[in-house]
Amino acid sequence: MTEKTSDYKYKTPIHIRFLDIDAVGHVNNAIYLTYFEDARFAYWHDVLNWNFEENGIIVARTEVNYLKPVLLHDKLMCYVRVVRIGNSSFDVMQVLVKVTDKGEEICTTGKTVCISYDYSANKSVKIPAKARARMIEHDEPRLILNTN
Repeated sequence: MTEKTSDYKYKTPIHIRFLDIDAVGHVNNAIYLTYFEDARFAYWHDVLNWNFEENGIIVARTEVNYLKPVLLHDKLMCYVRVVRIGNSSFDVMQVLVKVTDKGEEICTTGKTVCISYDYSANKSVKIPAKARARMIEHDEPRLILNTN
């Protein structure tokens, strides 16, 4: 599936650190998971106002598609949106773009399955109603699969 950044309402800057660069001068493939994590956390904070004191979020699965290399001095933004909502799990799509004088180039895409989690009970729990409603409202029902 080809992602269109026009389907996204939320984006956040990603800062490349010198330690992210491998011996060939590219961002190391494992670092993209950290970039996506930073972007998801910003989304949860800025858009959902997720209350981590009540429920945590754990990652169940991550898929990454590497399309173009990223270099130390590239300017990056990461688009984030929810693409599926279940009872306790939801899928988050992330699109990492290089910002250039000619516009944005998609470099990497990632999909992460997240689970609403109660650490004290050590089990998954229903997605809080407020967070669910905000996901649907913000990311548009037509773009989200399996909304309950």
